[in-house]
Amino acid sequence: MLMKRVLIVDDATFMRFTLKTILEKNGFQVVGEAKDGSEAVIKYKELRPDIVTMDITMPKTGGIEALKAIKAYDPKAKVVMVSALGQEPLIKEAIESGANYFIIKPFKEDHVIEALNKVLIA
Repeated sequence: MLMKRVLIVDDATFMRFTLKTILEKNGFQVVGEAKDGSEAVIKYKELRPDIVTMDITMPKTGGIEALKAIKAYDPKAKVVMVSALGQEPLIKEAIESGANYFIIKPFKEDHVIEALNKVLIA
């Protein structure tokens, strides 16, 4: 079975590291990381991952802007938004903008894997 290729987008190094550790431990291949939305769009076009984990709030270009740009480039892109508690209006906007799913921080490992697998199967 081919490993699913993931692009992790988060402005926090620690968060990228945590996600990468969880994903690699569960058979995903992390093909790239980005620290803001504009970098995410460039890396998406370059790496063509199977799925993206996208932080909602980041400096410069935020997650929703990046999501819209990625979806405009590739309508079939699979993007799972990652947000902190209390960001419900942003989550709603992200779903309306084409996000496939979302994960709330702090997240549990099994939630992350379940969310990504759900989106990949859909």
